[in-house]
Amino acid sequence: MNYEELVKKAKQAAKKMDVSTINEHIAVQIDVVGEGEGAFYVEVADGKVSVEPYEYYDNDCKVTASADVITALFAGKLNVDEALANGSVSVEGDGGKALAIVNALKATPEKKPAAAKKPAAKKAPVKKTAVKKTTAKKTTKK
Repeated sequence: MNYEELVKKAKQAAKKMDVSTINEHIAVQIDVVGEGEGAFYVEVADGKVSVEPYEYYDNDCKVTASADVITALFAGKLNVDEALANGSVSVEGDGGKALAIVNALKATPEKKPAAAKKPAAKKAPVKKTAVKKTTAKKTTKK
């Protein structure tokens, strides 16, 4: 995977992130090593998330990993704790802010397909029957 593809995947994942619980500014620089080498950042500000293909010099933390590991993290296929434990990810700075971004990725609500609306059942017209009025003849007794 090349650098441009990786940034594109990160941007797609960011569109689905739920950052409603993040009430602070977070800037995480991601340094990709090996294939697809480069740097990009993920920033959360004012309830919006941005992913841009640049270094963020005033970042809260820096995450370093391979493109495969970054892709797996953004796809939710890799547990962050495992990645840290096995050394496939390193974090410099405030790791809590990087974790907040990962948690926002996990909190992505699954979109369920909209249920198809059933057309309203048509009621059969009620047939009205004519009621015959009967008139009684008055008989007079003599």
